Amino acid sequence: MNDFDYVIIGGGCAGLSLAYKLEISNNLKDKTLAIIEPRKQYKRDKTWSFWKVFNHNFEDCVIKSWNNFTINTSEGSRELINKKFPYQSIDSGKFYEKINLKLSKNPNVNFFKNLSEINSENSLIFNSVFEGELDKSRLWQHFQGIEIEIPKDTFDDGILNLMDFKCDQRNNVHFFYTLPFSKNKALIETTWLSNLNDQSLMDYDLQLENYIKNNLGIKNYEINFKEKGAIPLFHPSFKNDDKTINIGSAGGLTRLSTGYTFLNIQEHTEYIVKNINKIKKIKTFNLGKKYQFLDKVFLRVLEKHPEKMPKIFFNMFKTSSNTIIKFLSNKSNVYEDINIISRMPKLVFIKALFN
Repeated sequence: MNDFDYVIIGGGCAGLSLAYKLEISNNLKDKTLAIIEPRKQYKRDKTWSFWKVFNHNFEDCVIKSWNNFTINTSEGSRELINKKFPYQSIDSGKFYEKINLKLSKNPNVNFFKNLSEINSENSLIFNSVFEGELDKSRLWQHFQGIEIEIPKDTFDDGILNLMDFKCDQRNNVHFFYTLPFSKNKALIETTWLSNLNDQSLMDYDLQLENYIKNNLGIKNYEINFKEKGAIPLFHPSFKNDDKTINIGSAGGLTRLSTGYTFLNIQEHTEYIVKNINKIKKIKTFNLGKKYQFLDKVFLRVLEKHPEKMPKIFFNMFKTSSNTIIKFLSNKSNVYEDINIISRMPKLVFIKALFN
């Protein structure tokens, strides 16, 4: 069996982002890399969205950017505008194609289906895969989305609807999410914040059909693409050893209060490649202790008081667009944190601190 300098377990977003950065930084000129990925082919399977608070390597994979976004509840609607930090969506199909084309030109990079096919005893290993089955009774963000195309121009493609809570909550937290890619094409997702044990919440097809018909007033449409997923809103524990570094969601890079991961992966990737020769000796990368603490309290409130969450989210977005975007993107300063926290229901959050 062949030996490799680097091994990446999992050829998804985190694994391929790291492989690509290693390649374009010339780290694979005289080093070998094995990527362990069981899938037989790469095709569009996800849409990754985020506020662009710093530059990244995948502008050519962006489907669309928006400067305006809205949040809706039964009590009202709010539109925010931000020219500095556009909201972007990445087409995973273009992302996979770009990276695999680049990697295919380097004979030092090889893909394998299983770790058992190589000798990794002397390798530096980067792991993006959860081991075993995660606890379904804990809190998850689970969703299904469809990209629809309609015969006539209907959507305002200059504004995305980040959260629409005007839907059946079923004693949990539920909202719809609409990304208009053009005036006649949009990705629409039904999103739940709940455990995964309640199968009654997973009639996603019916939820989407009713929302498109009754809320958006659209009766005739074609479905171009469907995606489905579940993001754990908790950090599973991992065994760390001297030669393995966890990346992606497995490395704690999902922001638990939002589910955002893509741009955090890019930041971690930069950190790894910059420090590749001393990576096991330096501080482990994380999103910031303050965000871990604030998210923990926030999710306690969400679990205990799901009925309050539409109003809580709505009040958060009453701050300036810069403040809320930087807070949700792990880039806020202490004054911006205080601005957000001051809009939370004090008693509810204080109780969550001690429970």
